[in-house]
Amino acid sequence: MEAIHSLYETLNAIGHGTIWEISLGEFLLATLILGCGAAWLAGRAVASAWEPLWKSAVWMIPLAFAVRFIHYALFSGTLQLNPTGAAAPAFWTTVHYALVDLVFLVVFALLGHRRTLTKMMTRQYAWLYETAGPFAWKARGRA
Repeated sequence: MEAIHSLYETLNAIGHGTIWEISLGEFLLATLILGCGAAWLAGRAVASAWEPLWKSAVWMIPLAFAVRFIHYALFSGTLQLNPTGAAAPAFWTTVHYALVDLVFLVVFALLGHRRTLTKMMTRQYAWLYETAGPFAWKARGRA
């Protein structure tokens, strides 16, 4: 148990201020569990409609703002939308952490999209394609 606590403290010291704003636990809950879970599901939904990959990434922009609001509402994170005057430093802090959240969300959305597309291609065109890993398919060998 002491080793886990020590690892948590080390990770919290490394990422605090660059990747997460408040704590590692807050980042894990708000961004990775809630946000990335929603991103994975959104990527799956876009792929289920046979939409292109870039649409999964674009839909993560409003989700990043929602995740930023969760950080603000539940954990007292920064959410400053006024880029002028005395509020400017808080605005750029908000932008920084929103971009960090966006990167994680886009990665999970693209993974969810690709995984779903792989499953759809190998299920619906089983005579043409077979699975070549969790995120890829390949043409079946000719007999």
